[in-house]
Amino acid sequence: MRGTKLASNSDEKPLRKGFTTGACAQAAAKACALMLVHQRQIDSVEVELPNKERAAFALTAQEFSEDYARCAVIKDAGDDNDVTHGIEILCAIKKTDSPGIEIRGSAGVGIVTKPGLPVPVGEYAVNPAPRSMILRDVSNIVNKEYGYVVEISVPKGEAVASKTFNPRLGIKGGISIIGTTGIVEPKSQDAYRATLSMELDVAKASGNKNIFLASGYIGKRLLKEDYGIDDEAIIKIGDHVGFMLTECASRGFSRVMLIGHIGKLAKVAAGIFNTHCMFGDARMETIAAYAASCGAAPDLTEKILTLETAEQSVALLRENDLLPAFSKIAQRVVERSIEYMKSDVNLSGVILSLSGEIIGAYPADLMERKAWERFIS
Repeated sequence: MRGTKLASNSDEKPLRKGFTTGACAQAAAKACALMLVHQRQIDSVEVELPNKERAAFALTAQEFSEDYARCAVIKDAGDDNDVTHGIEILCAIKKTDSPGIEIRGSAGVGIVTKPGLPVPVGEYAVNPAPRSMILRDVSNIVNKEYGYVVEISVPKGEAVASKTFNPRLGIKGGISIIGTTGIVEPKSQDAYRATLSMELDVAKASGNKNIFLASGYIGKRLLKEDYGIDDEAIIKIGDHVGFMLTECASRGFSRVMLIGHIGKLAKVAAGIFNTHCMFGDARMETIAAYAASCGAAPDLTEKILTLETAEQSVALLRENDLLPAFSKIAQRVVERSIEYMKSDVNLSGVILSLSGEIIGAYPADLMERKAWERFIS
């Protein structure tokens, strides 16, 4: 299987699936074992992936001797927007006198520095699924009279890692060798949501009892720069509001704060828990309704409905002494979210303008800096 197709519901060209770093490392390790045992170069290898599918991989940089073999696989991410696409995943096998098979990382593979991940602190970030596949394939090939060290390296791994979530997760010095199925689904949100969940695990394992869900960079910047919130406790969640609320509820955080721009949180107040435009848009209707509840005249509510952006409503409500409408929206965000979570989590909501000004909050005392002490302490 090379570049498998993902079905499409439109007339567009089907998207190609790709392979994980774990699948590439597995293929390179199996090829090294075959070259070491048979003492001949091979140019491609087929493996059974963790999801039981079979895939063939082309090899580069092959070399071998009586006690050593090395080769590489160039990662093909298919049509996924993956920063690791095209990087070289190298594997080397060395014969040793010590029994057993040791799998370890090397240059360009990150080292885990924070608890909460499936790899212990201090070890190379070679996750359980690819580790299991490598151990299975190599042990089925090599001569059990000897021991073997399987070493995985990624020459450009450290440079690429800065463009991934690894630094946020406490993985330093390189990328991760990951993949529970071996397949990369193009344009899938599953991997992104899984990473967000892992960020919560890392935050909890690091001792954070309070968590801050920021819909974007405005909220994250305010939390870090104005309030000094620990970076580990801030998760930038994008559009995945509902998903992350339920993930927080299942982990038992003492307090959760949802913070973001009015354009995002107005949707949540309307019961839209994935704030991507494809799932609906009730921003202006929501703002107009709450402005009316605070005394806005009919002509003003009509004007709000004609605005092109939620940000434009901030100046309009300020001019008409109607900013309390945003705190009412924040209250509805919290009420809707608690209903969605089916949990009694201590939840707060903070609404921002594009400048980072707090324009609404629930509880309302969060409009004042001193009320934030219960979160910061």
